[in-house]
Amino acid sequence: MPCLPFREAISARLDGESLGMPASGLDGHLATCPSCSDWAADAAVATRRARLAAAPPVPDLTAAILAALPQELPGVGAAARARLVSTGLRLALVAVGVAQAGLAWPALASGQAVMSAPVHMAHETGAWSLGVAAAFLAVAAAPRLAAGALPFLGTFTALLVPVTLADLGAGHVPAVHLLLLVGLALVVSVAWRGRRRRARALARQRVAA
Repeated sequence: MPCLPFREAISARLDGESLGMPASGLDGHLATCPSCSDWAADAAVATRRARLAAAPPVPDLTAAILAALPQELPGVGAAARARLVSTGLRLALVAVGVAQAGLAWPALASGQAVMSAPVHMAHETGAWSLGVAAAFLAVAAAPRLAAGALPFLGTFTALLVPVTLADLGAGHVPAVHLLLLVGLALVVSVAWRGRRRRARALARQRVAA
C-alpha cells in the first residue's frame, strides 16, 4: 500500500484531526515502514518548532490608542452628574416634605399651633401646611409635576412673605415658613432642570428630522 495515505494520517494526528483510518492500522504501518517512521519523527519536530516559534515583533500601539480615545464618552459624564443632582434634589424634597408634615400635623390634629392661634385657625394652618408637604412629596416622586406645583407654592410663599417679615420683627421665625422657602427653591430647581431637559430633547429631535 502506498505511504501517502499514512503520511496524511500522521499529519492529521499531529494537528489533532481525524486520521481517516484506524489508529491501529497507522501504528502498524509505522512499525514496519522505516521511511514513514522517519517522516513522522521529522514532521513532529517541524510541528513543534512551528508551534513554539516566537511571534514576530510588532509595535506597541497601546499609548497611541489610549491617547486617541476621548477622556470620557460624550455625554456619559454629564448624564451621570445630571442624574446625581436630580436624585439629590428629590431626596431633599422628601426630607423637606416629611419635616413640613411633621410640624403641621399637631396643629391639624389637636389644634395646637404656635403663637397661641385659635383652634379653628390652627386647623386651617395645619391643613395648608400638610397640603404644601404633599406637594413637595408629589414633586419628589414625579419631578414632571414641578412646573404645575409652582403657581400654588409660589403664590402661597409670596403671600406668606409679609407675615414672615412681621414674625421676624417680633422675634418669631416659625420653622414651617423656613421649610416652605427651602422647598420652593428645590421645586424651582427641579422645574428648571426639567425644562432644560425637554428643550435639549426637542432640539435633538429637530436635528434628527
